[in-house]
Amino acid sequence: MKIGILGLGEGRSTMSAVLKSEKLELKMVCDRNIELCKQRVEEFNFHSYTTNYEDLLNDTEIDIIAIYTPDHLHAEHVKQALLHGKHVVCTKPFIDDLSKAAELLELVEQSGKKVFVGQSSRFFEPMKKQRKDYEAGLIGDLITVEAYYHADHRWFLEKSWSLQQAFKWLYGGLSHPVDFIRWYLPEIEEVMGYGMLSSNGAKGGLKNPDTMHFIFKAKDGRIARVSGCYTGPVQPVTRDSEMSCILRGTEGCSQGDYMDLRYAITDNTGEERILTWEHKLKHYFRFEGKSHHAGEYQNYLEYFADSITQGYTAYPDIKEGIGTIALLQAMDRSLQSGKPVKVDDILTEFNLTVNELSA
Repeated sequence: MKIGILGLGEGRSTMSAVLKSEKLELKMVCDRNIELCKQRVEEFNFHSYTTNYEDLLNDTEIDIIAIYTPDHLHAEHVKQALLHGKHVVCTKPFIDDLSKAAELLELVEQSGKKVFVGQSSRFFEPMKKQRKDYEAGLIGDLITVEAYYHADHRWFLEKSWSLQQAFKWLYGGLSHPVDFIRWYLPEIEEVMGYGMLSSNGAKGGLKNPDTMHFIFKAKDGRIARVSGCYTGPVQPVTRDSEMSCILRGTEGCSQGDYMDLRYAITDNTGEERILTWEHKLKHYFRFEGKSHHAGEYQNYLEYFADSITQGYTAYPDIKEGIGTIALLQAMDRSLQSGKPVKVDDILTEFNLTVNELSA
């Protein structure tokens, strides 16, 4: 499958992923910043680049366009790719405006092309193992899910756009653990949450909450919780990971850690195990420190390529991506109102139905 990449900031990981893959071929990359294009040319010794998105769209050899642009541009960039007959990978969060969702759903139906949301944390080794064990029944029936993302991201405030009113850690950070909740409890009915702007966040110039806790209720009555804190110190990684997903079942419990390649399970036999994958560090983290996640991107891009050639649906697909945005918007409204918010009310407001978003 030949692929073109739009957006070379986060798209740096995608370039590495494709160039290392035997299932994909990098045809062209694009960024409106010519200096960033030249930087990637030098880094990867890859010379087919453009500053004009139309060049990707009009290249008849490109099968897939991978989109890594700012959130508010996703809907239009996805729309144009579908109109030009391309399959699409779009980084999370999928779109920032649900009023555009119905049009994109219709375009997918008309074009026959696939849209996949690059929710990379699902494709990290501990989370892959956790899902495999869950599907194998090793923890029995799921009772509840707990997920969190706690990180000292004060360095992020050096980016001027992070201090704008539009920037919210709810979307930029919590969308990862919220996706874990959706993965295991896809039919969330109602959410309630509280948030605050910490003194560190206020001092740094943030405009919106950097500390949040939420409770979810699924339609079958099960509950889950998510939390995020983004402008304070964190525990040593030997004690706790910045991001984690905990599944509590009727016969066992499991926990996948991110970014520490660590997984723990008490299974239905009572056996306790802790697994690590240090030998895969170079696959997952290829640049300085752990600032990019090329291994996850390669995992999900190959999964998506297989879905096209083998004819199955790659998840999260467009429907799941839109459902997650509806949940995040319900969370946002709960923060503002201090009251529970029903997800279906958000969908109804934008003329979307549960049936449209069901798999």
